[in-house]
Amino acid sequence: MKDYKRTLITTALPYANGPVHIGHLAGVYVPADIYARYLRLRGREVVMIGGSDEHGVPITLKAKKEGVTPQDIVDKYHGIIKDAFGRFGISFDVYSRTSSKTHFETASEFFKTLYDKGEFVEKSSQQFYDEENNQFLADRYITGTCPHCKSEGAYGDQCEACGTSLNATDLINPKSAISGNVPVLKETKHWYLPLDKYEPWLKEWILEGHKEWKSNVYGQCKSWLDSGLHPRAVTRDLNWGVPVPVEEAEGKVLYVWFDAPIGYISATKEMTPDWEKYWKDEDTKMVHFIGKDNIVFHCIIFPSMLKAEGSYILPENVPSNEFLNLEGDKISTSRNWAVWLHEYLDEFPGKEDVLKYVLTANAPETKDNDFTWKDFQARNNNELVAVLGNFVNRALVLTNKYYKGVVPALGELTDVDKETLAEIARLKAEVEKSLENYRFREALKFAMDLGRLGNKYLADEEPWKVVKTDPTRVETIMNICLQITANLTIMMEPFLPFTMDKLRGFLNLEKLDWERLGDTALLAAGHEVKKPELLFEKIEDSVIEAQVQKLLDTKKANEMEAAVVAPAKENIEFDDFTKMDIRVGTIIAAEKVAKTKKLLKLEVDTGIDKRTVVSGIAEYYKPEDIIGKQVSILVNLAPKKLRGIESQGMILMAEDADGALRFVSPTDAVKPGSEIR
Repeated sequence: MKDYKRTLITTALPYANGPVHIGHLAGVYVPADIYARYLRLRGREVVMIGGSDEHGVPITLKAKKEGVTPQDIVDKYHGIIKDAFGRFGISFDVYSRTSSKTHFETASEFFKTLYDKGEFVEKSSQQFYDEENNQFLADRYITGTCPHCKSEGAYGDQCEACGTSLNATDLINPKSAISGNVPVLKETKHWYLPLDKYEPWLKEWILEGHKEWKSNVYGQCKSWLDSGLHPRAVTRDLNWGVPVPVEEAEGKVLYVWFDAPIGYISATKEMTPDWEKYWKDEDTKMVHFIGKDNIVFHCIIFPSMLKAEGSYILPENVPSNEFLNLEGDKISTSRNWAVWLHEYLDEFPGKEDVLKYVLTANAPETKDNDFTWKDFQARNNNELVAVLGNFVNRALVLTNKYYKGVVPALGELTDVDKETLAEIARLKAEVEKSLENYRFREALKFAMDLGRLGNKYLADEEPWKVVKTDPTRVETIMNICLQITANLTIMMEPFLPFTMDKLRGFLNLEKLDWERLGDTALLAAGHEVKKPELLFEKIEDSVIEAQVQKLLDTKKANEMEAAVVAPAKENIEFDDFTKMDIRVGTIIAAEKVAKTKKLLKLEVDTGIDKRTVVSGIAEYYKPEDIIGKQVSILVNLAPKKLRGIESQGMILMAEDADGALRFVSPTDAVKPGSEIR
């Protein structure tokens, strides 16, 4: 592996329309901070870049809803986010924002370079336009009836019910999500990045050149590349964002996906006039820390942009994490189903490292994981308090008791002593290997093993007993315990920086670099240590119950809001209803549709025949649990192919207050084919 002179760490830019939550921390910022702190301890040149992503349609909608300007929105949330990161100890070298003057200039220059080189493709197309609001509509802000499964409320880019990808013009009865009006089609011109042009290069660079990338990252890239890439628009019609710097582009801005990653470059420019060494020197190692929803942008699209520009380096690694759920449910900002960082810091003062520890120990590195308050309490009480805190406290209390806080001399070593001290070096090597390969959860486990080692050594050697018979031996035991404690201040520094600063205070020890880790004489005989305070404190049940209740109250409020019944649709004639042939059917077979999250392939006995129906219910029902279930089925719906499977009908579903789908079924078993009237 190449020996780089420096490392550039970028962290996904949080979107400035809301605060940061634990999902963001677990996916991006905690692992990035651990890695940056580790590299700094090793004496390597490293910068960690962060900033707020402040453009795009959601911010304009939020501003319109609140009756303020988009700038008001981003100013508010940029301040909240930056303050929370600072209080939490995420060690950015710079934390910037994409509404800055430097960013506007940098993004404009980047676009203009590609434009002048002829790297873009110009296309005119018909797009939906909201006449009341005088703006073109992004696909996500157009809703209507799905042309495939006929579900209401499908978006212009995808139907959530059946999982089918859509174009906005495919929708039946499309409406603007902004005004509720029927949009009109209007011609507009945009510039596209021809990703298909870079497909051969990307296949070689990623699939052949970066097989060491994490399997979830490599796999998603391969899936996209195998499916074939297409040109992607880099501009859009909007009045909020970086204006497109060409004469014929009035009223257009850079698409947020294009301008946001350039924010890494503009933030580096703000940090130092010598920014080019981090972005254009082959001796710089660039690492992107992101969540899995950003893999395509950072592994395929942004590298294609950099390749097209021609003077920038490419990422060496993109160690993306999966998603963190909360109490068994997906984190949702719109439903307020989250643990917000700024609220945690207010409600758990002095416990920044506890949250860092829990999010690292339970990191969603290879699959989605779940955060629960009970697990948070258990890891604090059973690991931080009972293992790490307990060992440090006993070592320092006994030193103060036996030697008035003075480090005793090291005497003759037993085999157990030698094995214990040698274990520090072994654990150091394991932690290094794990961190260098972005396995932060594993690295933390090895680091905690040093605390476990100290606890076991102290328990096995029992100095409180030996002091009565062999006080000289106790001096050696306590010296070794103190050397382990001093080594902990180095090994745990990347993971628990606030706590290790506190521990160094107890030990009267300056901050030591990584190379000193494994040194068994960090504290010289005669060195004075202080009387300790508790490194960690137990978290009581009442504290956890309050947090759980807070979430339950949120869920109840969401249910009450969702329980508001939607208004009735327009009246139809009786003859319209009689055209629908709805029957009771029995599910006789079920299986998941490959490469989809939401679709099940069902075989249904309709009484008329046995037919295949594809239904978007996989998130709510397991195939094996619904065999024999009687359902309501619309049997005279025109057949439609979904993911290559011909679906011959539609299962009728009811939507709960929490958004879950439920079968509409007879209360008693009836003969398949019975008509529903």
